Parts: sequence; C-alpha cells; structure tokens
Amino acid sequence: MKLLRHLPPLLLLVTFSNASNALTMDTTKIEAITGLKGKYNESEKVFKVSSPKTDKDIHIDKWKMPPFMGLTSWTSFMLGKEADAMIMGDLVLFEDEVNPVMSAALDAGIHVTALHNHFFYDNPRIYFMHIGGEGTIEKLAKGVRACFDAAKVVRKGNRKSIPTANSITGKPIEDIFELKGEAKDGMFKVVIGREVWMKCGCKAGKEMGVNTWAGFAGTDEDAVVDGDFAVLETELQGVLKSLRSSDINIVAIHHHMVDETPRMLFLHYWGRGNAQHLARAVKSALPH
Repeated sequence: MKLLRHLPPLLLLVTFSNASNALTMDTTKIEAITGLKGKYNESEKVFKVSSPKTDKDIHIDKWKMPPFMGLTSWTSFMLGKEADAMIMGDLVLFEDEVNPVMSAALDAGIHVTALHNHFFYDNPRIYFMHIGGEGTIEKLAKGVRACFDAAKVVRKGNRKSIPTANSITGKPIEDIFELKGEAKDGMFKVVIGREVWMKCGCKAGKEMGVNTWAGFAGTDEDAVVDGDFAVLETELQGVLKSLRSSDINIVAIHHHMVDETPRMLFLHYWGRGNAQHLARAVKSALPH
C-alpha cells in the first residue's frame, strides 16, 4: 500500500480497474452466444465450452468410439492481456466440414493454427482443427458460434470424376508464376524454394524439402492442383485466407522439421477448376 500512495491518481485507477477485470468473466454471455454449455476452472481462471460429435456414429478400427474418448469439440476462454480475452480450441470435423468451418473462422477473425488427424482407421474420416484468437468476449464467442453453424449446414454434393488423361499446358502456368516448371505425362509442377538454418548449422533449402510447390493434373479446363506452402508463422493466416477466398481446400497444417530458424510451417492444399485460374489462386496466396 505504501507503493500505491506514490502512484499518480490515473495510474491508481488503472491498477484497481485491471484488478477488478481480472476477477470477472461473463460466462453466461459466452454460453448464450455460442449455444454451448461450459465449465469454469477456478484455479486456471478458464471457461471451457464443449460439444460432443454426435452427428453420426464414428468407428475407429471398427470400434464405435464414444465422444468422451477424443471426439468432442471445445473452446476455452480466458481473460487477456493485450485484448479483453483470448481463446484456444480444437474442433472435431468431418472431411466435408473442414473448409467451410475454416472459412467461417477466418472471416470471424479467429486464427486457424493446425489441421490434422488424430486417428488411423477412422470411418467416417475425422479431422481436428485447432483455433486461437484474441478480442472481446462477444467477438470471440460469435466466431466460435459461426464455426459450429458452418458445420451444421454442410451438405456433400455430387462431383464429376477427374479426367483420367492428363493434358496440362505448362507455358501459361510458367508465365503466371514467372518461373520454369517441370512436365511429366501431361502433368505440370512448379517449385519455389525457401531457406532455413538447422540447429547443426546447415542451411536447408528447396531440394531438402523447404519449398512451396504446386502440381497440376487433368485438363486445362478441368484441372486439379495440390501441393505444399512453406510459410513463416506470421504468414500462415494470410495464406489461409487467400486460398480459401479462391475456394482452395486446406488439407493439413503442421510442421515438417524441429529446431529450424526461422520457424517454418507447412500447409497442404487441394483445388479443382480451370488450370490457369488455379495457378493464379496459388500465386496470389504466396507471401510477399
């Protein structure tokens, strides 16, 4: 208290205000907006909402798995430092829900931090999307609600089969990327190298797997594209937003290495459409 006597009046006001804020979280508001019930952990000052995946039976290795064993979506809220609150969470999604939910999260200002599988032999296939973000309680809760709403409206559509004979014209793709590519059996690929330093002091680049690449197959009018993006942590959200705005599907987000500098993340993607349109979509997503 002796220290507080010497603080200016305005600073005293901020000190007591922060102390008051640190003790409160409107959990009722979170439940109302997300539509999910939650539990408050007093020792960690965290409020966690959850939703078991009960849309249909999910079998792992031919065993019907209860949601309790790892098939429950959750998001945890805690009061923040630079913003009112922060969240971290893990969403359990069917294959056709992944990209609509990702778009909903990104549109709501929520970061997508990882996408991967947790199981083998799952039927139907299940993916796990990790999310995070900072902002007001209302903004974050609305973003979480948007993710769950997006999953509910997903309906699988019938898709035409991909052409079996490949006849991709490489020159327009080279012109779009402004670099030389490689052709094989009617397919075409471009590779863009990046560099990191490994813990041993070695520099790893394109041929060691530190690269962004795009492979094209099918025909010029009905093509598929797949590949990797090698991105810095600060680049990830921008690349995800750009690809999703072009209706490119994100398949996985993870790391390929440990102890590299700078830290490099890899995202895998898949898209279908006109070959040149796909090439422009990938090119426009490249970090600048």
